[in-house]
Amino acid sequence: MRTKINFGVEAICRVLKQADRGFITPRGYRKATTRAPSARALSDSLLIPEIQRVHAEIFSVYGICKMWHAMNREGFHICRDRTARLMMLAGVCGRRRRRTPVTTFSTNTPDHRPDLAQRSFRAQAPGKLWVADITYVRTLSGFAYTAFVVDAYSRKIIGGATRSTMRTDALPMEALVHALTTTGRIHENQLIHHSDRGSQYVSLNRATWP
Repeated sequence: MRTKINFGVEAICRVLKQADRGFITPRGYRKATTRAPSARALSDSLLIPEIQRVHAEIFSVYGICKMWHAMNREGFHICRDRTARLMMLAGVCGRRRRRTPVTTFSTNTPDHRPDLAQRSFRAQAPGKLWVADITYVRTLSGFAYTAFVVDAYSRKIIGGATRSTMRTDALPMEALVHALTTTGRIHENQLIHHSDRGSQYVSLNRATWP
């Protein structure tokens, strides 16, 4: 008498994971375990220690492209894709040295000033709403920080400044002065200057305006 037993997919996969190379039938399993390694498998087993050695000699910083060239300089003429596969098998990878600078630093002092723009960045005429922010530009000598002022009506950058520091007087304040200079006289009660609540903008006050 045969008894039908139902197994779930998870249980079947857990058991079959123990089988070598994923063969299900006993005959296929025996053939897989007695089969001689392929030429590529033998070559990989020889190249993986060399990948690890070369990667360690260059302080473990090279990525796929540089490792490909390094292996070819060592006399191992392999393609880029194979280098990537061998690096994955060897458990090595390149080191990312680039960092992302932070341009917004929250102030410890609470800022209770209202959002006059009300999250609506559309203006009915020029000189009604200015939006300001700080970003960074990657250069050969390091990061350069750029502050800009955009007129919400024309979407045009009307003021900007680029410095190696994010000091209030050297970056956002200079961008604001540039915007006021290029646009001419503007009535203060008709203009909204909107920015985030970063320390560079929270420290701005009316006493420092030109």
